[in-house]
Amino acid sequence: MNIVYVAVGGMLGAVARYVLGGLIHRAYPGTFPLGTLVINVLGCIVIGLLTTLADDRGVLSPQMRLFLFIGVLGGFTTFSTFGYETFALLRDGWFRAAITNMLANVVLGLGGVWLGHIGARLL
Repeated sequence: MNIVYVAVGGMLGAVARYVLGGLIHRAYPGTFPLGTLVINVLGCIVIGLLTTLADDRGVLSPQMRLFLFIGVLGGFTTFSTFGYETFALLRDGWFRAAITNMLANVVLGLGGVWLGHIGARLL
């Protein structure tokens, strides 16, 4: 059943990303990826709000956490998970791990895109 919660949430999050990204792009056309920025920041705000409510007040069941965090927000933007995990490391005093996480995600992520690009060119 947990897979269903994640799958349905993921579908809703992906559709929300598609719709919101399209609305932003039509309202603010240009070369800067404003839609992605807005979606990533919005996802970070939502995960910060919901994880604090869930952790401090226990308002979310384990199934609802799966649905919202992995499903909806995972389909909307995995950047929110990156933001929360980095914030949690900083909050807990793991500064070196937080910096490593930030650098690794950005550098390795961009490196992965570059490797995929090179791989496609070689095909």
